[in-house]
Amino acid sequence: MIDTKNTGLVLEGGGMRGVFTCGVLDYFMDNNIEFPYAIGVSAGACNGLSFVSRQRGRAKYSNIDLLAKYRYIGFKHYIKKRNIMDFDLLFHEFPENIIPYDYNTYFASPTRFEMVTSNCLTGQAEYHEEKSDKDRVIDIAKASSSLPIMCPIAYVDNTPMLDGGICDSIPVSRAINQGYKKNVVILTRNKGYRKEGKDIKIPSFIYRKYPAMRQALSNRNSLYNAQLDLVDKLEEEDAIFVIRPQKPILVDRIEKDINKLTALYQEGYECAKAIDKLLVK
Repeated sequence: MIDTKNTGLVLEGGGMRGVFTCGVLDYFMDNNIEFPYAIGVSAGACNGLSFVSRQRGRAKYSNIDLLAKYRYIGFKHYIKKRNIMDFDLLFHEFPENIIPYDYNTYFASPTRFEMVTSNCLTGQAEYHEEKSDKDRVIDIAKASSSLPIMCPIAYVDNTPMLDGGICDSIPVSRAINQGYKKNVVILTRNKGYRKEGKDIKIPSFIYRKYPAMRQALSNRNSLYNAQLDLVDKLEEEDAIFVIRPQKPILVDRIEKDINKLTALYQEGYECAKAIDKLLVK
């Protein structure tokens, strides 16, 4: 049994695979399930923001309905702005005008929320909290979501950052180190998934100014697989409760098929129901 009053929430990223997480978090909101601490990476950071602000359906609407309308992912954006996604739309027009973000509720929430970025200078993960400065919230979320190669380097406090998933894709160790020995972990890959192939050395002309980031990218596969091994170990020890897709994912990181995305959202919502039997009522 778990008591969410003393439990952390860990949200993996995965680009558009994060719609699975949208479904899980909407189920949590529908059933008033809250956590004192949450940590999100990349898409998990963005979905976590809507969870902490208690805006049920906002993440789904952003990732599915508005994708159908605005088509904000694709190589046309990369050709035009050197970014596979339209960040101006996602991180400015959406939260300010199209689907306004409830900063007041977020800032007032008792939930501690950390977002993970990867520091280009050190090649290490960094963990950010912000509950007062709207612009800094956006800077952190944008940096956490900036895919290597596919997105420009972003900046948090004038420090160059990229996607948090490079250095800490599943930050369960961070949650434990913050004092949460029990955690609910939401993954966007099925049980047994591992990245295939050996690590590949990143050429020196990529991120020429940031050798530590090149090294982090070179080690990415083995680090991610090691984190999945840790998740499996903690799950076997009943130290964490994992919610994950039940079968191999057909949704790509930059998926644009609305039907596939909707089906994955629905799967997330259904999978979340498994938590009911474990809750301390």
